[in-house]
Amino acid sequence: MALSIASLTSSLSSLSFSTHISHQPTSLSFPKSKSVSVSHVATIYPLVVSASVTSLENLETSDLKEYVKSRLPGGFAAQTIIGTGRRKSAIARVVLQEGDGKVIINYRDAKEYLQGNPLWLQYVKVPLVTLGYESSYDVFVKAHGGGLSGQAQAISLGIARALLKVSENHRVPLRKEGLLTRDSRVVERKKAGLKKARKAPQFSKR
Repeated sequence: MALSIASLTSSLSSLSFSTHISHQPTSLSFPKSKSVSVSHVATIYPLVVSASVTSLENLETSDLKEYVKSRLPGGFAAQTIIGTGRRKSAIARVVLQEGDGKVIINYRDAKEYLQGNPLWLQYVKVPLVTLGYESSYDVFVKAHGGGLSGQAQAISLGIARALLKVSENHRVPLRKEGLLTRDSRVVERKKAGLKKARKAPQFSKR
């Protein structure tokens, strides 16, 4: 213990402290650097708001019903450009209004209602395409009875008849395409003793 204290004392005495304190402030010098000027240019981007019109396919049936009611005040019977078409047992009431070519059948988009069938959709569009009105009128339809094929052909006749109320000059081109002729063909009734209208059961001699 005494040895360690002695060695500690000798080491402290060997150290020399300077009592001279410099009152001059220490000045630090840095090499002059090239001045760099940074100019922050605020780029203002214009706010673009794009409003897209919702397609009829994305609208609910209730929304389309309100849309049709707003376009047809007073209902179908109160409109002026209206035509009735029939095919087989299907009946279609058609109203035309100036628009951009929308077709609504029973408060549903035509493509959805006719299940995207190209032939049935063609039946609906032919009268308007014949006169070049495919993007000039909106078509509103109430159809019932029969199947989708019969209803599509009934709509075609209804549109053609409604176009006659727009102008009597439309009669010649529509008549030329056979769009004003009511197709009277219907399914022949079944007969007693036969399987169908004319198909008989297989003959057996005994």
